[in-house]
Amino acid sequence: MKKLLFVTAGVVLLALTSCNQDKAKNHLASVEQSDSLKQILAQKDTEINDMVGLMNEVQEGFRQINEAENRVTIAKDGEGNNSKQVLRENIKFITERMKKNRELITKLRQQLSTSSLKGTQLKSTIDNLVKQLDEKDQQMQQLRAELDAKDIHIGELDETINNLNSNVSHLTTESAQKTATINAQDKQLNTAWYVFGTKAELKEQRIIADGKVLQGNFNKNYFTKIDIRVDKTVKLYSKSVKILTLHPSSSYTLTRDVNKQYTLNITNPQLFWSTSKFLVIQVK
Repeated sequence: MKKLLFVTAGVVLLALTSCNQDKAKNHLASVEQSDSLKQILAQKDTEINDMVGLMNEVQEGFRQINEAENRVTIAKDGEGNNSKQVLRENIKFITERMKKNRELITKLRQQLSTSSLKGTQLKSTIDNLVKQLDEKDQQMQQLRAELDAKDIHIGELDETINNLNSNVSHLTTESAQKTATINAQDKQLNTAWYVFGTKAELKEQRIIADGKVLQGNFNKNYFTKIDIRVDKTVKLYSKSVKILTLHPSSSYTLTRDVNKQYTLNITNPQLFWSTSKFLVIQVK
């Protein structure tokens, strides 16, 4: 009886020990999870503070630009060398401040693109800052037209307008290059190749080798290149066809014409070409 009690006590002790270990593990996991969450929140706080700081700096820049524009408005209606000097000084200040704002907005965009913050409100705010900058650019061009009408030429303003035109030209070129790159990538993604021929012809071009299809150094020039968005029908000019490459059966149909010759109709191009961008058909 004593032996039984001893064994029972041992079992209870082990159970309590195991329970305490489980609690310790759970507590440790909870602490680690809490620390991880605190790190994430701290990172987000830092990112938000950095972005808000940049936005405030941009807005302060716009405030200073507005003040300088008011001084320019007064000076351009005045006369004498003093008015021209005020124009030069303030236009130079506006030019430098706009340049700095443009750099800050670029930095903001870069931070948002790499940030864990993906709110549409932040993007909308940055887009609004860009819109304000564009409006200032237009106002500078309007100012030049007004001064030209009065036969007043300010070198700093001419330089600013020339820089704006250069920036627009650069952005246009950059946009055209990006469009060309995207179009080239899009064309590549939608390019496929097909070939049909007798077994002997396919073997001769090593498209079939040792009973396998497209496994060796086959002649790619023997294939016809197509745009899968446009080319969805392939006339096979044969009464006997066998598709050797793998393509989902639900993505195409084979139909016969009046001469009993087959035509391949690709009904779902994306699905059809998802398994292979090469189509090999054996005919007789």
